[in-house]
Amino acid sequence: MPSTLGAGPRAVVRVGDGGSVNVATQTMEWALFSEVPKDTVRAVLTIARRRTFARGEVVFHRGDPANALHLISSGRFAVRITTPLGDTATLAVRGRGAAFGELALVSEQHDRSATVQALEAAETHSVLRDDFERLRREHPSVDVILVAILAERVRQLSEQLTEAYYLSADERVVRRLADLADLYEGSVPLPQEALAELAGTSRATVNRVLRDLERRGVVTLGRARIEVEEAERLRPKPI
Repeated sequence: MPSTLGAGPRAVVRVGDGGSVNVATQTMEWALFSEVPKDTVRAVLTIARRRTFARGEVVFHRGDPANALHLISSGRFAVRITTPLGDTATLAVRGRGAAFGELALVSEQHDRSATVQALEAAETHSVLRDDFERLRREHPSVDVILVAILAERVRQLSEQLTEAYYLSADERVVRRLADLADLYEGSVPLPQEALAELAGTSRATVNRVLRDLERRGVVTLGRARIEVEEAERLRPKPI
């Protein structure tokens, strides 16, 4: 999934918690920034603070003050909300090369709109709003980082809206499974309930679709795990 940027000169920078980030390596990880100049990405990484999370650890809760952007360098995170009925719904699963919490850099008035939880041992590079504002004053060009993240989020939301209007529940299940197969490299360690939440449908629909895919040899179902045997057969056709 991630795009590769040119490595450029190797450099190691210190980050806020005493860890170190190899800028040449980290620059290559961010699919979001494939069109952003490497020097600009490096400038943002110099102010980032390395954060590590254990499996199940909450990064922040919905309603918490928003004060930092997170760039994911390893592991995967679930973005969740609580519905008006009191149920928990997974909106997205994000992995290496993605970002979350970007609204923290847009305005001081934002509270977190969702809860983000680590699905496994994971690491992010956290960019505090105050640090980013100082960097913007010195290097206004770093705004392209925020533009790239927000543009990707708008693209994702537009795609989801189009799917909700024009695709059946079965098709949405297949699309979300294809996304997860890419994210987990074919072995998806999530229960069917999570796939149902991501597709906006019921567990019964997900189970029916998965059983059909299993009969056709596309997936193998296990306990809270889906092994995707033929990912190319899940590739969606353009809407």
